[in-house]
Amino acid sequence: MSTLYYEDIETGARWRTAGRTVTEADSTMFSMLSGDWNPIHCNEDYARGTRFGQRIVAGIFGLSLITGAMNQWGIFETSALAMLNIRDWQFRKPILIGTTLIVQMEITGKRLVSSGATGIIERRFDLLDPADEVIQTGFSDMMIARKAQP
Repeated sequence: MSTLYYEDIETGARWRTAGRTVTEADSTMFSMLSGDWNPIHCNEDYARGTRFGQRIVAGIFGLSLITGAMNQWGIFETSALAMLNIRDWQFRKPILIGTTLIVQMEITGKRLVSSGATGIIERRFDLLDPADEVIQTGFSDMMIARKAQP
């Protein structure tokens, strides 16, 4: 897929990844990177006594998959200027080791900035399991370049 600019994006457009199964290595590496060694993530004995009955992967790992999906799609390769926010984020279900996750992005709105030089696209992200049950959901707006004017 090639880079999309403000003019190329339509409200209602959606992108979706193939499934990706979360591994023990993913959880360990994310704890190493983030420094989040909460026992719910890394202590099997402790986690067995929680309501989940097993270790769960750090919720922020899901947001990281979302940013990775955009890179895989390649649609904002040279047009993305800035991620502006993460808002109304909901962690609805835990991410368990062995869970297969799918990232879906929908464009929910767009507008030009006051100067007209760039635009803002409003995006809803859903982190889904293979049955399309929502694991995480929320919004993140992005400033995006316009196509070069002749």
